[in-house]
Amino acid sequence: MAIPYEFAYEKPATLDLAIKLLGEHGKNARLLAGGTDLANQMKQGFRVPQLLIDIKGIHELEVIRMVANELHIGALVTFNDIRSSRLIREKANILHEAAGMVASTGVRNRATMVGNICSAVACMDSATPLLVHESVVHTLSANGEKKYPIQDWFIDNRKTAIQDDEIVTHVSIPIPEEKYAGAYQKMMRYSGEDLSQSNVSVLMLSDKQFRVAFGSVGPIPKRSPKIEKLLHSEGISKETIDKAKAMIETVIAPITDVRATKEYRMHMTKVMFERALNTAMERYKQPRVISY
Repeated sequence: MAIPYEFAYEKPATLDLAIKLLGEHGKNARLLAGGTDLANQMKQGFRVPQLLIDIKGIHELEVIRMVANELHIGALVTFNDIRSSRLIREKANILHEAAGMVASTGVRNRATMVGNICSAVACMDSATPLLVHESVVHTLSANGEKKYPIQDWFIDNRKTAIQDDEIVTHVSIPIPEEKYAGAYQKMMRYSGEDLSQSNVSVLMLSDKQFRVAFGSVGPIPKRSPKIEKLLHSEGISKETIDKAKAMIETVIAPITDVRATKEYRMHMTKVMFERALNTAMERYKQPRVISY
């Protein structure tokens, strides 16, 4: 189906020009990267812009690299780019794992991780891996650079902290100096192009520290300091895991829709949390080779 709405189109060759256009048009402009969410929104008449700014030709936004102890992922990096990156597989395996479960191969070829967190739909896949890694979203505008800790980025379903004149340039992921390992679990109905009904990320660090985040079971993804503190203070046992699973009911707020009931989502989130926790601990025991 074609997009039955009129709008102006610009494809700037540089980041400076994109920022200039965005500054001039503000909330009347939309940025096009992968476009997998935006195209559907425009077909439905949802937030159709006066100006569409296509940033796909700005090659500096395609970067995947280490900068000191941070992994930088540019705004044009697709989910298949993430899946193909040995650097991301070694440094942020949870994100690498999540990227492989996004929709279908065709969507992953176009959809970007940054676009995913900017759309901020409740069922996004990349948010919980970024949360447990305490990532930072970097934006640029005519007023300069801003940094948003990922925990402050999500305001509500489809709403983020970004301002109308800002463009996300990249996301930085601090890589722990000590040993770490993680796991990602996603509940979906079938293999192929399906949305997440629930997802869980767990990152295990040295000294039995854990980071835990839940997605698709509330308007925004959430970490749980209470569960993290419990796992650290009481150690991992059947009793501790059962306590943590009971606490999940105070953290998430799943809904009933065409894909699953809220009761089933709650039950399966607990199951996936235990699976992700056990997988992270098993991976932590394995020898880890750090290479840049």
